[in-house]
Amino acid sequence: MTDALQMPRTSRHENTQEQRPVLVLGGTGKTGRRVAAGLAAQGVPTRIGSRGAEPPFDWDDAGTWAPVLAGVRAAYIVFHPDLAVPEAPAKIRAFCEQAVAAGVGRLVLLSGRGEAAAQDCEGIVQRAGVDWTILRASWFAQNFSEAFLRGLVLAGTVALPAGDVPEPFVDVDDIAEVAVAALTEPDHANRLCELTGPRLMTFADAVGEIAAATGREVRYRPISAQDFTAGLRAQAVPAPMIALLEYLFREVLDGRNAYLCDGVRQALGREPRDFRDYAQAASAAGAWMVR
Repeated sequence: MTDALQMPRTSRHENTQEQRPVLVLGGTGKTGRRVAAGLAAQGVPTRIGSRGAEPPFDWDDAGTWAPVLAGVRAAYIVFHPDLAVPEAPAKIRAFCEQAVAAGVGRLVLLSGRGEAAAQDCEGIVQRAGVDWTILRASWFAQNFSEAFLRGLVLAGTVALPAGDVPEPFVDVDDIAEVAVAALTEPDHANRLCELTGPRLMTFADAVGEIAAATGREVRYRPISAQDFTAGLRAQAVPAPMIALLEYLFREVLDGRNAYLCDGVRQALGREPRDFRDYAQAASAAGAWMVR
């Protein structure tokens, strides 16, 4: 056999690296399960980090971290409930230290766009000493179909303290596709990506798209922050979650994010998915059917 016909040689180190799993924290959540599915579709060994996985992972129990990090080559980091909560920086720092010590060579952090409090955590990941990618995402389109806003859509009135502030809603499928690329391709290392949808929309615009997609009467009603908080308390929402939602609507949705970025196009070479396409697909999949 001539050299021209010989197959390219792959080092034992490269083979070993490819066989090591990628850890997906929050692997059963909105972004995590999509990231895990995207990795699996590429044949990438994947380990789910969640309380119900084996081995289990719990942000509140550092004793669960070492088993899920063992043998991992890269990690997708989603912090619950949000990077803006006071305890997040200390836990992110401790996790990154354990990850690097365990031999993890790449960290991909899902962060919040416009969340100044989350930037401390971003800096921790950037200074961890290994390749990193920060994904700053705007408000998820899927919050209307896979989170607490779904109940409001089903009730016919989405009452929120968001006024008429425009937001570039981003599709979670786009976030997950960028995350998969960042976890598996070298070109995304040591980059901060701001991920938005292709247009600015108010919450009234978004609800209007959902109403059109479903053929149901759904309307948006702006309310005061005080009325919003009172409603959450009446539903017995835990105090920490109320504080987080107050923060998100008070600061993140104050207009600071009312501009578009081309992070999706830079990462994937295509335009981000429009909210209308999301709403039509979610409706067709039965997202807003009473179950």
